[in-house]
Amino acid sequence: MAKITRIKASDGPSKKEETDVPAITRKKVVVKDKKTDKIKQKELKKAEKEISSDKKTKEKKPFILIRPFVYLWRYIRDSWRELRQVRWPNRKATWKMVLAVLVYTALFVVIISLLDMFFSWLFNLILG
Repeated sequence: MAKITRIKASDGPSKKEETDVPAITRKKVVVKDKKTDKIKQKELKKAEKEISSDKKTKEKKPFILIRPFVYLWRYIRDSWRELRQVRWPNRKATWKMVLAVLVYTALFVVIISLLDMFFSWLFNLILG
């Protein structure tokens, strides 16, 4: 019969287990890249500036007649900031994605056309 050992969460390894099985340790290796550190610091500074500027803008409410223009300007400004953060694909990746979309579209055109012809034939058979 097999020996069954009950283990509780509070039980630590005994001295016998430590001598039988060598301990396996893993070290976490952290590679620091100066460029990414600088980029992260710049992003943090930008975020802090935006937060402080948002607080300032929240405190001041523009005159009611120019309010729509202020909101439009803020929308355009924030949209431009978001677009600057986008990583755009290069030409080769763009053409690969375009080709994938065209193949996917052609495949579904064929599938839907076949289904349409099948159901047309079926309804003509039933009703005709």
